[in-house]
Amino acid sequence: MAFRLKLIPEQTNFDFFRWQMLTFGISVVMVLASVVLLFVNGLNFGIDFRGGTTIRTESAQPVDVAAYRDALSGLELGDVAITEVFDPGFGADQNVAMVRISAQDGTEAVTPDTIATVETALRGIDPAMTFPSVESVGPKVSGELVQTAIYAVLASLVAISIYIWLRFEWQFAIGAIVSLFHDVVITMGVFALFQIRFDLTTIAALLTIVGYSINDTVVVFDRLRENLVKYKTRALREVMNLSVNETLSRTVMTSGTTLVALIALLVLGGDVIRGFVFAITFGIFIGTYSSVYVAKNFVLWLGVTRNWDKPDPKDPKTRKNVSPFEGAEEV
Repeated sequence: MAFRLKLIPEQTNFDFFRWQMLTFGISVVMVLASVVLLFVNGLNFGIDFRGGTTIRTESAQPVDVAAYRDALSGLELGDVAITEVFDPGFGADQNVAMVRISAQDGTEAVTPDTIATVETALRGIDPAMTFPSVESVGPKVSGELVQTAIYAVLASLVAISIYIWLRFEWQFAIGAIVSLFHDVVITMGVFALFQIRFDLTTIAALLTIVGYSINDTVVVFDRLRENLVKYKTRALREVMNLSVNETLSRTVMTSGTTLVALIALLVLGGDVIRGFVFAITFGIFIGTYSSVYVAKNFVLWLGVTRNWDKPDPKDPKTRKNVSPFEGAEEV
């Protein structure tokens, strides 16, 4: 007999509307608090959004990101990102890395003296290290990146809402778009609260959260649509509860298996990807919560048109006011 892991029983009967006003109040408070934090604390923008300088290094020794970071840790450079560059055209003794240093407040780029200090510190690792190029990202380019990132998130929200509207009904589209807005704003509020570095990888994480959350929401909506046809006389609230309970096992298993990998990356992945992984990890929790407690609540409040009493003209049992001679063969 095959062993099957079950985190949730196959049949559950939780009343997800029991604390409806409480969960709604919590969501409203979290969204408002996130908006306040975004205005008061602001986001801790990384190099991509603040501007800065990128130094390309080349060495015969293998790139040790930890050693690079230790060499620069005492220079008080602020936000520093170190990445190794891989290219099939590189030789065996050609090890390339990119050191990105964020511009300090009130400056457009890192000063030449600071660049010289960084190069001296890195030569402590390898005296033969060379610096083929030094490039600066000004405030204009970083501002364009911020604008493009905002457009990317908004475009994804609009496209998803149109898809939900076409596949289901407009009430479902509004519920989905509110839940997605809820997830994105709260995630950004957490970044503002803890001042976690916010860069282009975080934007990629936000788009991933949007996709994950809408996938879970569509699963619940799809089962709801099936049950609305199957249980025509039940109240909408009962059908919604039934739909969430029927998909609960799938939701927990999907989120749980994804979190196993993400928590491993969060603990062992290092500082380079920690912000990206944290955003997705938190997004899974908030996305699952919004699929169950936010999206369906808006659909319940807006209501769904259920014209089940309308007779089907193709069904003889439901046809009304039809002449008994209609369709009779003439003699």
